[in-house]
Amino acid sequence: MCMTPQFTRLGSMLKPLEASHPSPGTGRPSPGPDRRRDPFVDVLRVTAIVLVVAQHWLMPAIAYDDGVLTTGNALATPGAWAVTWLSQVMPLVFFAGGAAAAYSLIRRPGFGSRSRPIGLCHGWLDGRLLRLVAPVVPLIALWLPLPHLLLALGVPADPVETGSALAGRLLWFLALYVLITALTPTLLQLHQRLRGAEIVLLAVGALLVDVVRFGFAGGTGIVGYANVAFVWIACYQLGIAYSSGRLRWMSGWRALVVAGLGLFATTLAVAAGPYPGSMIGMPGEPVSNMNPPTFALLTVTALQLGLALALRPALERWAAYPPVARGIDWLSARLMTIYVWHMPALIVVGGVSVVGFGWATPALLSAEWRQVMPLWLVSLSFVLAVFVRLCSRVERSVRTVPPRHSWPVGVATVLIGLGLLMFAVNGFSPALATHPLGPVGASLGVVTGVGLLLINRKSRPTARPAVPRPRPVAAPARVGPGVGVAPPTIHQLTGSQGQPEREKVGV
Repeated sequence: MCMTPQFTRLGSMLKPLEASHPSPGTGRPSPGPDRRRDPFVDVLRVTAIVLVVAQHWLMPAIAYDDGVLTTGNALATPGAWAVTWLSQVMPLVFFAGGAAAAYSLIRRPGFGSRSRPIGLCHGWLDGRLLRLVAPVVPLIALWLPLPHLLLALGVPADPVETGSALAGRLLWFLALYVLITALTPTLLQLHQRLRGAEIVLLAVGALLVDVVRFGFAGGTGIVGYANVAFVWIACYQLGIAYSSGRLRWMSGWRALVVAGLGLFATTLAVAAGPYPGSMIGMPGEPVSNMNPPTFALLTVTALQLGLALALRPALERWAAYPPVARGIDWLSARLMTIYVWHMPALIVVGGVSVVGFGWATPALLSAEWRQVMPLWLVSLSFVLAVFVRLCSRVERSVRTVPPRHSWPVGVATVLIGLGLLMFAVNGFSPALATHPLGPVGASLGVVTGVGLLLINRKSRPTARPAVPRPRPVAAPARVGPGVGVAPPTIHQLTGSQGQPEREKVGV
């Protein structure tokens, strides 16, 4: 059941956070396109996705010779692993996602009331899922036939297979994010009951999984994948804790202390423990901190979150400038499209330059690397901008419409999550075209789930009832100034003349 007495108390606890965020030093709401959002969360989310895109564009080491495509990771350069302690920002993405989801849910009409409106959480989840998965639909429409077309045109099989796998591999994030988003009401209730202790329990669970994985399974085995839930839900739950105000104490020097402890714990885990130094998977490494995730990612989360919260006042002042606020709002409305399509942009530019012209990416930070990287990034940005221009309308066209029934939302969540997971494992590989878990099966899962959500939506009224026009009133006779003219009415609640002031509500 979505609405419970615990949710009523939680709604009352979180309602003060819906007040407007004041501009620094003024006490008045900050100017900007949309002040109903937490500017710190928006800046963090946008910055994190931009860093993810930049890292994916800068780290490939690609060469092509005699029909064979060789791929590597530029961050495998000795010492470059330390960069990943700051550049691997997926923990912050889940943190910001948890906070944004909590804010969004508590703003739903009826949240926190005792009336328990039917379908409150399912109505919220319906719109949330469509906005998350909308950019994947045009990706499927393009990449499902494209590998077969390229092979028919004579493109070598090796680069086609590699590009087809990469096009869907990064959808692991959306698969997991969809499933965790569906758990948001439950996670909110859990946080209200345990008051943050659940985050400690999740962290302890992640550590115990690593003890079993490295102590008894030799660092391999399926047991490590239990941390997919423990690690990423812990990061998401930190965002929910932030939205409830339980991380208010983590500011200034306290936040820096947390960051320092995170740095110390990460250093200790890498130096004395079984964890590799890099927080992203490296070619040839027997153990990865990402697949499956390890406890070391949580120590990095403490480092990154402490630094982010220490910088929060400066970030909020920066986000208060109208041009910056408009830029953040523009990116926020297209964020999933940018994430989904930044890898196809890399495949297009890399395919043309490496496979088509025989160019090989230079060594990291070499003189040639510094010379060509500006052109490389500009080319990638241009192609991504074209993709975003063509596909972002799908993401931005999603409107909040209540669902007719609750059960299709649950079924659609499972279908979409499993479909995205199959894409993450097998991509759009043409070799698996007829396999049940291949790209066709994954596409059916995602498209069927989206179709269920759309069919289950209540139709909006097509026409508004006619409103009778007021009858014209004869103009009064001209009189002297101030004679027989009533003063303008004073609104009893706001004190403003004429119409009442518009309410400014924000998170």
